[in-house]
Amino acid sequence: MSEEDNSVNMENGGGKSAGSYHHGDLRAAVIAAGLKRLESGDSAELGLRALARDVGVSATALYRHFPDKEALLDALADEGLRRLGALQAQAWLKAGGGRTGFLATGVAYVRFAHEEPAVFRLSFTRQMLERKQGGGDGGEVAYSLLRAGVAQTMAHLDDPEVAALHAWSLVHGLAMLVLDRRIDWDEARIEQIVGMTFGGVD
Repeated sequence: MSEEDNSVNMENGGGKSAGSYHHGDLRAAVIAAGLKRLESGDSAELGLRALARDVGVSATALYRHFPDKEALLDALADEGLRRLGALQAQAWLKAGGGRTGFLATGVAYVRFAHEEPAVFRLSFTRQMLERKQGGGDGGEVAYSLLRAGVAQTMAHLDDPEVAALHAWSLVHGLAMLVLDRRIDWDEARIEQIVGMTFGGVD
C-alpha cells in the first residue's frame, strides 16, 4: 500500500475510502473542491487542510500532488484557464466558426468572468513562471482560438499576432470592467462591444 493510500486510510468521518482514489483521481477531486470553494466565494479557505477535509482525506495525502499551497493555487488557476478555453471552444463550434464563431469566443470570455469571477481573477493573477517556461498552460486552447479567429476574419493584416493581442486586450479589459462593476452585465451590449473588434473587417 502506498504512502498516499495510508494517508487516506488515516482519515475518519465519512470521507472517501483508500480504494476510492487512484492515480490522478485525488488531484482532480481536490482541484474540483477548490474551484467549488472559489465559486461560492469561500476564497479564504483554500489551504491544503481545508480541501483535504472537503474530499475526506488527510492533508498528508495531498502533498504528493501539491507540495505547498502555491502549487495548489497554480493548479486551480490552470484549471480555470482550461475551463475558459473549453467554453470558448464550445462557443466557436456552436456558432459554426468563422467571423460568427470569433465573436462568440469573445462574448464567452467576458461571460466566464461574469459567471465565475473568483476563478477568473485567480487564473489571471497567478504567475506560474516555471510552468510557462515548461511549455504552455491551460490557456493554450483559448489563445489558439484567438489566433485562428484573427486569421479567418482579418487575413489581410501583416501582423496577426498584434491583432490577436488587440482582441485579447479588448475582451480582458471589458471583463475587468464588469468584474469591478464599472459597467453592468448586459449580454446584448457586451456582444455589441465585442463585435466592434471580433466582428472583423470587410
